[in-house]
Amino acid sequence: MPGNGAARRGTRAATPSTAMTNDIQRHFDDVLPPPLEPRALMPAQFFTHRERRNAQDSIRRLMYAILEDAVSVYTSEVRSARQSRTFQQTRRWIDSNDRTWVFSFLRICEALDLDPEYIRRGVRMRAAAPKNGRAH
Repeated sequence: MPGNGAARRGTRAATPSTAMTNDIQRHFDDVLPPPLEPRALMPAQFFTHRERRNAQDSIRRLMYAILEDAVSVYTSEVRSARQSRTFQQTRRWIDSNDRTWVFSFLRICEALDLDPEYIRRGVRMRAAAPKNGRAH
């Protein structure tokens, strides 16, 4: 009966790999005794102080880039419907007092130690100023 032999062969093939898995497990159990075995690795344990500082610097650079892009969109001339939508979204983002989102205007200003009202006034004044000597 070829069907039974194939089934038996499949069963026999699984047995050596189970034994091999047990040998590997015993080897690692010998290398790391249970009291010293790590249960969880926290980010503070993984990253060095310099790496954590670099990650924070990267987040600050991202926040600065978001704010810089918003100022650019808010102060540029609107020429198309898509630019108009982007401008409206940017204006709402700058005018919002929402602090729930990590990248909200207020949270970014707080993280960068900027006065949000000062930034808002400056962006509005810059947007209202004539561009290239022409009236807006």
